[in-house]
Amino acid sequence: MDIAKAKRRENIAEYILYLWQLEDLLRALQFSPEAVFSQLVAPRKDIPEEQKHVHLLWYMDLVNLLREEGKEEKGHLEHTLHLIADLHDLHLQLLKLPAGEHYRLTWARLEPQLPRLREILGNPGMSDTELLFRALYAAMLYRIKGQGDKQAVADTLELISPVVAELADMHRKVERGEVDLFKPE
Repeated sequence: MDIAKAKRRENIAEYILYLWQLEDLLRALQFSPEAVFSQLVAPRKDIPEEQKHVHLLWYMDLVNLLREEGKEEKGHLEHTLHLIADLHDLHLQLLKLPAGEHYRLTWARLEPQLPRLREILGNPGMSDTELLFRALYAAMLYRIKGQGDKQAVADTLELISPVVAELADMHRKVERGEVDLFKPE
């Protein structure tokens, strides 16, 4: 809960990936309140005992959302998909507007690889921004599990991370009113 709030405030990309990881973790714990408490809440020494129930309730709210959206086995919460759609709108604006000059250079290095990524991930209808998040998440999972071609995972992260990082940074700046998209940065 507190980690998610901090990530949402500081880095929208980390927040989305964090929630995706939590979704998978909650599924692995079979949505059991006891397992969620023992694995995710009880071990946290930074939470006072009297606040631990609040954290458990937050996790269980995520469980309820996953159930309501029919995503008990797979898929991502609509909340995160809406955030990705917002980021994609920003991405499209940055490709055209003056404030996106540096972003366009970063994007140009990645753009030729999009067809290959789309082929690997197998969903031709998703936006470029969602494709990047799904590729990052897959690479993150491969790294955690120690699976896959380590060089391919490293290459994916090296290629995609700068674009997503810059997009997340611009999102934070736009949200805080620190940048005018119509003026060069």
